[in-house]
Amino acid sequence: MTAATAAPGTEAFYERLAENRFAATEHTRGPWDAASQHAGPPAALLGRALEERPGARTDMRVARVTYEILRPVPIAPLEVTVSVLRSGRSTEVVEAVLTPEGGVPVMHARALRVRTTEAPGPAVAEGPLLPAPSETSATPFFGVAWDVGYHTSMETRFADGAWREQGPGTCWMRMRIPLIAGDAPRALDRVLVAADSGNGISNVLDFRSHVFINPDLTVHLHRHPLGEWVCVEARTSVDEAGIGLADARLHDEKGPIGRSAQSLFVGPR
Repeated sequence: MTAATAAPGTEAFYERLAENRFAATEHTRGPWDAASQHAGPPAALLGRALEERPGARTDMRVARVTYEILRPVPIAPLEVTVSVLRSGRSTEVVEAVLTPEGGVPVMHARALRVRTTEAPGPAVAEGPLLPAPSETSATPFFGVAWDVGYHTSMETRFADGAWREQGPGTCWMRMRIPLIAGDAPRALDRVLVAADSGNGISNVLDFRSHVFINPDLTVHLHRHPLGEWVCVEARTSVDEAGIGLADARLHDEKGPIGRSAQSLFVGPR
């Protein structure tokens, strides 16, 4: 292993090379390009940096994060930089940028962090529970040309729909491996690594004939997930001009935790 590569067979999405440098492993590989990552793992990596930067306040939590996916994220060494754009008593806005070594930025994340209260707030009903992961069965991923990638590093169980079915879908997702080698997954890791899958879960056009690429992702969280499973309950709408929206409700086994949205470019292959 060199200083800029992950060890062969590393069982994590990333290996830490330095405080703000990471080597992507083959587990980050997306389904469309053998040299590019699925956007879920780098979204989670930036989310981790936003929450755990040096000096970050421990009485604040990410309530909203928006990603601009500027170009494909390569499976390569990456650098994360974080800056505070605004800091107040109850809220702050923080930005993180992901850049390949010697390259240009490939993903930006801007987060709103909100101060939590010490005393418990009033209880508010969160809506009906979905069928639990234990009540569903493992759902095969659609065909992918390589043996290892995001599709093998996430366990997926559909409560409604399937990867190979068109229309709205409801899918429980669980990380099989940690985000960073040697670090236990955090709650925010679990939701962000899954949230970018909404457009695939709720695809409305055949994968073989059309592309539906999301250049952005926004996640709102009123509560961080409890447990290992995150559910993405997604629906996709597409205009005849080729612009779409994948909108999803996010859940854990105790109920809703927030929402995600992806703008889509839709076109023929």
